[in-house]
Amino acid sequence: MTAVFILSINMFVSALFAVAFAVVASTNPTVRGARWLAAAYGIGVIDVALEFLLPSLAHPGVGVVAIYLVYLTALTFGVVGVATHYDVKRPKIALATIWVAALGLIPALFYLPYGSTLRTLLYQLPYVSLHVLIVVLVLRSGRRMALDRLLAAVSAMGALTYLSKSAIVARVNNAPDPQSYLGSEYAAISQTLGAVVLVALALVLLLVIMRDTTMEMVVRSETDPLSGVLNRRGFEARGQPYVEHAKKNGQPLALITIDLDRFKAINDSFGHAAGDMVIADLAALLSASSGQSDLVARLGGEEFAMLLPGHNAAQAQALAEDIRVLISRKLPLRLGNEKAVTASFGVAELQMTDQLSDLCRRSDVALYEAKAGGRNKVAAASILRAVGSEEDRRDYGRVQDSRTKYCA
Repeated sequence: MTAVFILSINMFVSALFAVAFAVVASTNPTVRGARWLAAAYGIGVIDVALEFLLPSLAHPGVGVVAIYLVYLTALTFGVVGVATHYDVKRPKIALATIWVAALGLIPALFYLPYGSTLRTLLYQLPYVSLHVLIVVLVLRSGRRMALDRLLAAVSAMGALTYLSKSAIVARVNNAPDPQSYLGSEYAAISQTLGAVVLVALALVLLLVIMRDTTMEMVVRSETDPLSGVLNRRGFEARGQPYVEHAKKNGQPLALITIDLDRFKAINDSFGHAAGDMVIADLAALLSASSGQSDLVARLGGEEFAMLLPGHNAAQAQALAEDIRVLISRKLPLRLGNEKAVTASFGVAELQMTDQLSDLCRRSDVALYEAKAGGRNKVAAASILRAVGSEEDRRDYGRVQDSRTKYCA
């Protein structure tokens, strides 16, 4: 009765997780792997039902093979679900190899003595292989966060669990035939181990999906949909840690603020669709000109920012000048007008007393100077000017008062 009870729990748990993954898939279509995982646990319910029916079958050997193949199908769907969620190429060759080998082992399931160590080992090997394949997929994805490592560890534990069954069957009482399986000591142990793997794997997979869904929502909330770069919220959230790190380690940090010149005239002359295209093109150009650790953001309208760790003011000013030239050469091409697009730049270097807002303010002051000086220029904030000085505050006030005049 013990094995029957555990088998009942396995059926309930499989159904519960099948519903859970199905709900995740239906409420969030972007989580594509959840559909495969829902199918995997749904097929697991069928496998358990066949276990219950096994004692009443006229040809139990056929039932054993059916259980073997159904569970293999469930694990295969699980592997595809993991590959899909982790955006890793589906291991079609590996899966095909495992299936060919599994089908080739079927004659042994009929002719080797039921409950023998060799038969049990051969029966479990395809399951071991599929669990190892999950570990390989997680590692291949390149993700190394705690939950990813936990998923790999749990799947490895599953592989070891199935592998250990051949040793367990040699040490405990096992049934002489399939009809007596559920009453054996081995069945109770085997089903208990299976339940542990079943629950652990499903819980970790759900946690991984929840984590990745949450991270995706955060990325969406911090990304400007038109340009594809960070929005102001994302820039502020990620920029301040850059400031703290630079001050803590005594490293330079520079900010470039970019504002397209006479952007309203572009919209009026070429249409808002053309204006959107220019915004997207500028974002792509800035991203291509930045390094992996740099932050590129659209602060609003036609204003962008580049936060450059490891850059001093002179280096940032040189980069800004290169980008200014690229903008005047490349962005007008899509509009068919050589003089259609230019931009002005403000550059500031982090001071030890700065917060991100101070750095942005001084870069904005420099941008104002570039606009006032005729546009299509790069201006750098004076590093000799005291942060928070009366002169700074007056200049910043002029920036805000003149935003409409000079940023149109």
